[in-house]
Amino acid sequence: MNHLLRSHAPITDKAWEEIDREARERLVPGLAARKLVDFEGPHGWRHSATNLGRTEAIEKAPFDGLQASRRRVLPLVELRAQFTIARSELMDLERGAADLDLESLDQAAGKISLAENIAVFNGWKEAGIVGIAQATTHKPLSLGADHAGYPSRIAKAVETLRNAGIGGPYGLALGPKVYTAVVESTEHGGYLVFDHLHHILGGPIVWAPGVEGAILMSQRGSEFLFESGQDISVGYSHHDAERVYLYLEETFSFRVAQPDAAVVLS
Repeated sequence: MNHLLRSHAPITDKAWEEIDREARERLVPGLAARKLVDFEGPHGWRHSATNLGRTEAIEKAPFDGLQASRRRVLPLVELRAQFTIARSELMDLERGAADLDLESLDQAAGKISLAENIAVFNGWKEAGIVGIAQATTHKPLSLGADHAGYPSRIAKAVETLRNAGIGGPYGLALGPKVYTAVVESTEHGGYLVFDHLHHILGGPIVWAPGVEGAILMSQRGSEFLFESGQDISVGYSHHDAERVYLYLEETFSFRVAQPDAAVVLS
């Protein structure tokens, strides 16, 4: 990872270990898409495009008697979220402090995980990524306002996938508000809505920033494909007398191989 220039930073090996550990702890809860789609890689910083296994014709060959085509690829996206750490905090770490001020890292982790979720679930036109909610061939269903009625509506969405020949298990991405409603709700008789949904799905229920409502997805595999070039890493930018300027960086692509394997619940 030489391009990250970590060796140029005024940061000791012990401090780098702590920064990396703290970054992982802050990233994992928000990286919802990775918990529901197929993850391939990481393939490294130099990996630049995803092979789509298809070609497009080139109309004009150098001369008659030849056929020409161009391989189709999906370029990887580079994402970077900057943050800073006070040099005084790094010195306190070396003295044994365990309560570092890493609010800036918190914000960077939230930004990069949210951007990744939005790209996967909702798409990112400028980056050439079609998200799951855009790609699905099924009409959106309504969650409704009655939280106790969520299981019946999720069951209807599951039936939609089964009728399309998409078997289980199924996973569910829930927007933060919906997730909170689910974990706090019970049905008539005191049965927890969260437990009932688990029984219906047979797969994970994930807190998913970037999702509005919910997205039901097949978990059979090979339908939603996330390809990582460089996985999320901490790099060094520069420093001054007061602060060290760092960043979180990753490269990835995403594509939907089976558009009828998801249902949006609005």
